[in-house]
Amino acid sequence: MKILLIIDDYLPSSEKVSPKMMHELACEYIKQGHQVGVITPNSDINTGVDVLKIDGVKIYRYKAGRVKNVSRLTRAINETLLSYYAWKHLKAIFKKERYEVIVYISPSIFFGPLVYKLKRLWNAKSYLVLRDFFPQWVIDNGLLRKHSPVAYYFKLFERINYSAADVIGVMSFNNLEWFGKYYRKNKYMEVLYNWSSINPVVNCTREKYRKSLGLNGKVVYFYGGNMGHAQDMMNLVRLANHMREKTEAHFVFVGSGDEVNLVKNAILHYGLKNITLLPSVNQEEYKEMLLEFDVGLITLHKSHKTHNFPGKILGYMANKMPILGSVNLGNDLKDVIEEFNAGYICINGEDDLLARKAEKLLDKDCRVRIGINARKLITDKFSVNKASIQILEKFDRPCKVSSKLAE
Repeated sequence: MKILLIIDDYLPSSEKVSPKMMHELACEYIKQGHQVGVITPNSDINTGVDVLKIDGVKIYRYKAGRVKNVSRLTRAINETLLSYYAWKHLKAIFKKERYEVIVYISPSIFFGPLVYKLKRLWNAKSYLVLRDFFPQWVIDNGLLRKHSPVAYYFKLFERINYSAADVIGVMSFNNLEWFGKYYRKNKYMEVLYNWSSINPVVNCTREKYRKSLGLNGKVVYFYGGNMGHAQDMMNLVRLANHMREKTEAHFVFVGSGDEVNLVKNAILHYGLKNITLLPSVNQEEYKEMLLEFDVGLITLHKSHKTHNFPGKILGYMANKMPILGSVNLGNDLKDVIEEFNAGYICINGEDDLLARKAEKLLDKDCRVRIGINARKLITDKFSVNKASIQILEKFDRPCKVSSKLAE
């Protein structure tokens, strides 16, 4: 089968979780004997299209407007044009290369028009891997008014994006229920968990970052990824402040986002010596950090109405790291983690409880036991092999409507 993956960012330049997931999915399909192509925008290339291969995956990068380090208006315009530029630069390739299945992934909501065109051109089927409900999470966090013209603009493209899909996979059962209430469309919807290839890094001394950061002998609580409003990084800063007297504990935050300066200022304000804040690193460096450090941290803003499973938990689990964090009320990630005893998840705002759980993980035997459970969880529920089969099996037989909703 010929499978096309569409994503708004990709390797080798991206350090995000979604590109890593999609690349692992592409590699898994190649291993299974399928032919795979990837299309992704890139603002840095000098031509309309360039083609490269990574691990046998053929990647078509097309010229598009910049979306990083630009104004919100410029970003919105350039993201709106993602489908237009893809068709403009890749039309000749699309007419020559035919694919049977299109797999595209959020959080971008602007690939719907492109998917519609390609489905008509190839008579193909499409699967939307829906990870973020945008603009809903922005509205929930008070960053955008629900009935503003901008919200209606984004909602229009969101609905086009959804309607272009034959199947939509959301990341949790609570999200499936939420989606069914607010998007009344006769559509096949299901739970598709995040996935990982499971294999941790093995060619690492396990001391590289501990030595360079002066953390030998410390229990390191690690957060790696986006530091934005949706995460509520002050949640973790408060945790570090709670544990400032536990001299054996240290926190390492790695990443970028809107709240980096907030974290910097909080560290100075509280005089915290137990936090090391680092900029984003590439995928290989990130993997090495996972192998060295002890506890994987997650945090989600309490205002979320939808229920995301942060992709960073995949790397934590693959490396036998116990998971510690807090999420919005009603998020069923808490149930999944607790079912396997793979970590401790609190509700955002339960600061004292979160600190007590963090202190439990100072004990090495506790960490090892829970880390083994985390590894079992990723094997049972979050493997890339399982996800790859689940996506394609929908197109081997007629889809039954799992959430048939009245118009």
